[in-house]
Amino acid sequence: MATVLDRLERVLEREAPAWGIDPVPAEHRRLSGLDLAVLWGSLALGFLVLVTGTLLVPALGLRDALLAIVLGSAVGCAPLALVAVAGKREGVPGMVLFRPLLGLRGSYLPTALNVLQLVGWTAVEFWAMGQMANRMSIRLFGLDAYPLWLLLAAVVCTALALGGPVLVVRRWLERFGIYVVLAAGAWITAGALGRADLGALWSRQGEGGLPFWLAVDLVIAMPISWLPLVADYSRFARPDARAFAGTYWGYLLGNVWFYALGALLVLSAGAEPSVAGIAVAVAGLTAGPLVLVALLAVETDEAFADVYSAAVSLQNVAPAADQRRLILLVAAIGLGLAWFLTMEAYEVFLFLIGSVFVPLFGVFAAHYFVLQGGRYGPAGSSDDLPALRPLALLPWAVGFLLYHWSVPTGPAWWQAAVRTVFEGWLGLPFPLAGSALGASAPAFVASFALGLLVLAPATRRRSAGRAAAPPR
Repeated sequence: MATVLDRLERVLEREAPAWGIDPVPAEHRRLSGLDLAVLWGSLALGFLVLVTGTLLVPALGLRDALLAIVLGSAVGCAPLALVAVAGKREGVPGMVLFRPLLGLRGSYLPTALNVLQLVGWTAVEFWAMGQMANRMSIRLFGLDAYPLWLLLAAVVCTALALGGPVLVVRRWLERFGIYVVLAAGAWITAGALGRADLGALWSRQGEGGLPFWLAVDLVIAMPISWLPLVADYSRFARPDARAFAGTYWGYLLGNVWFYALGALLVLSAGAEPSVAGIAVAVAGLTAGPLVLVALLAVETDEAFADVYSAAVSLQNVAPAADQRRLILLVAAIGLGLAWFLTMEAYEVFLFLIGSVFVPLFGVFAAHYFVLQGGRYGPAGSSDDLPALRPLALLPWAVGFLLYHWSVPTGPAWWQAAVRTVFEGWLGLPFPLAGSALGASAPAFVASFALGLLVLAPATRRRSAGRAAAPPR
């Protein structure tokens, strides 16, 4: 007799067939540019984006905060959309895109780091949803049942991940999820504006302590954090889909809205810059608890993306592994971490891992869009690639070091080690420019420029070799 899992697998295979890391064939490419805009707009309209927006004020005034939000979103969404284009063209997930750049086994390094951070963010999302649901449960029903809400959040998000991107976009977001989050966001915005004296807030100066360009960098960080994942979804885009426009405008509009709304909640409602603080501020609005429940329901797409992409990334190392069993494994580990660990402390370590990908995508952009003319072709995902291309590691490492020289990010022990290297051993000013320039832009530009310089000769030699090879 077939097990329940076997039956579920057959249903999923019929309704939403899983696809491994090979290029997605045309018949499975079903997402339009509008579908991508809905997906990335929904991912930008997240509760944790609201929380991050609170970090800009009152250090900056409302006017400067809004300028930083618009500028940071415009800059940060550009590389996100470019990688979406690469994923659509090649039809492969994000970690497989690194094979031609780093080599087959060289791509295992970013894969390991990406899986580590995605499992961590899965736990953070489970934890945040469980905490938020439990606060509402206590407030509305007097029921303190965090383990129950944590388990329920994990089950729902895992079910979405098992369904895959096409099902989530077409069956969940476009039929229900996106409308719920838009309505909830509009309700919170109306409530915050109703309490605000916009004239006074607009003219009020910031209290200082956060340089403007560092604030821009804080906004850039949110779309940049999705760089390792974006191709996992754009590979399902139709050949005629406007992947750049859908990804760029979908995420930009959502990011600007919820960053600005987070800042406004601090200035108008006195919200604390934390998950609990924003939850309290929203709950204090008319019908606030209901709005929080709505936000909680659509927060599931964030964890879905973390779980699904972690499983797909693992397939870069183990292509024969069953994707859905990997999804169950990732979700189980994330649930265990959320149950036993303190997520506030773990988030700092996750930001350290995330800083690895800014310079890596600088090198990738130089290699793919400039040196390769924006196309790898079938050989890009081939198992015949060399095991390692060490030249690409140099600009990646330089960009990573520049990132942490500019803005040390991570646990206290890591920041102390970086200070010792730059200030103690090398005698250099630390941090660079007093952190006023941020870290993402300098690291990306440096790794991009050095990547062009280092990789161009080898790319020309390989191109010449292919041209001289006799036809088969």
